[in-house]
Amino acid sequence: MAARTVLSNRLRQMAEGWAFDPLRPAQLKTFLTSLADHPSLDSSAVEAVRALRDNRLAKQCPTPESIMKPASRPFHYERIAEGYAKSLQGIGRPWWKIFFGIW
Repeated sequence: MAARTVLSNRLRQMAEGWAFDPLRPAQLKTFLTSLADHPSLDSSAVEAVRALRDNRLAKQCPTPESIMKPASRPFHYERIAEGYAKSLQGIGRPWWKIFFGIW
């Protein structure tokens, strides 16, 4: 029982440090907090959350440049990231840029 309490506390600490995402209504922070109360919580769940937080998979298997900048649309993902950042600031694209496909 003490081991489960330690795991629950670790998971709660990680949940408290999780960043808020204004574009997603269902927050991972809320899910992790409720997961900490689950009766079947084990160390593999806590380790999986730690791997997500530390971005381990992206470090082990980096995305190749040919995927991030495809020959047909090399700025596609950069534009998505730019649109995401601008939407957080409340800046939208004018209708004429959308109509003509201009960035």
